[in-house]
Amino acid sequence: MRFEEEFLFPYVQEGMTPEKLQNIVFYFKQAVVAPARLAGSILLVHETLDQIKEPRSAWIYNTGQRRVRRAPQVAYDGPGTAADDLRTSDQLDMFNGALDRYEWKLVGKQEMIVPYNSYRLHSDKVKHKEILTPLHINQDLARYELHRVWIVEANLKPGLRHRYARRTFYLDEDSWQILAVDQYDARGELWRVSEAHCINYYDVRSFWSTMEVHTDLISGRYLAYGLDNEDKMYQFNVPRTVQDFTPTNLRTEGLR
Repeated sequence: MRFEEEFLFPYVQEGMTPEKLQNIVFYFKQAVVAPARLAGSILLVHETLDQIKEPRSAWIYNTGQRRVRRAPQVAYDGPGTAADDLRTSDQLDMFNGALDRYEWKLVGKQEMIVPYNSYRLHSDKVKHKEILTPLHINQDLARYELHRVWIVEANLKPGLRHRYARRTFYLDEDSWQILAVDQYDARGELWRVSEAHCINYYDVRSFWSTMEVHTDLISGRYLAYGLDNEDKMYQFNVPRTVQDFTPTNLRTEGLR
């Protein structure tokens, strides 16, 4: 599965103020470009900062119907786009969206072996088939370091629903990037494990994932997301405006 994704972060624009943001933290567009039977579908998201006050807005362009429709399921444990049920919507970028379904607890800090400086997984000298090996990614290409991490636990609130009854997050002390997550089922059993293999993007002074891996320990399957080794690397200077992220523009793009 191949995607083309675009973000617009209005809060970094010159002269931006909290009032001008109007509770929008970013705009996101994800287009499926392969395989051919799924190509053309587009997801559009307006991500709100305070999602209790105003839930995110999402739309999908459906190639079969040639129409744009609202997509309220793009939240919480709704299925991740074209993820074959190996990722929930709120697992993109390790965690995203509203916080209200969990009780959150800062457990503390500890040293832990975590994925870090994963430049070989980012290299354009490596092919996808070299990375994607049976049961797990090729560990000869992955890299781990001993780092101090903050441990944050999220426990599902009584009476609320989510596929994950408990989640444990491991956040890099230096960058606040989520490096790993343990996800537990309703029985309290460890079900899925997620890793963010990160690098420094020196041109924008940002530490971020080059690839996420979500592993289902029960089914023995995994999802590797974000591989760009055989395509263009991330581009951080593509000119975009809010008008590029409207439902009307989504319909126009879908009909091209």
